[in-house]
Amino acid sequence: MKGFISIAAATAALVVAAPVFADAAAGKALYDSKKYDCHTCHKVDVKVVGPAYKDVAAKYKGQAGIEDTLVAKVKAGGSGNWGKVPMLPHPNVPDADLHSLVQWVLSN
Repeated sequence: MKGFISIAAATAALVVAAPVFADAAAGKALYDSKKYDCHTCHKVDVKVVGPAYKDVAAKYKGQAGIEDTLVAKVKAGGSGNWGKVPMLPHPNVPDADLHSLVQWVLSN
């Protein structure tokens, strides 16, 4: 019976995790498409105007609720978390796209 419960738990974890990978992949596709201006100030491995995405992922790794927090920050813009240079607000980017982009950034 224990083996069955472990298999069921592992299967459930994969089913729950699968949409996260799909959304992160969608975020990478959005970044690569240059549909939005993210690439102007951010790269994955190096700081440009804003922080490198790998640094963002490291800073916020494992923090509960961080996806929603970062989506709100990207939408509103602002400064102070990574220096004095402000990030412009992005109020016209759909929330679904922001969530995908943030999931991808956090996966780096």
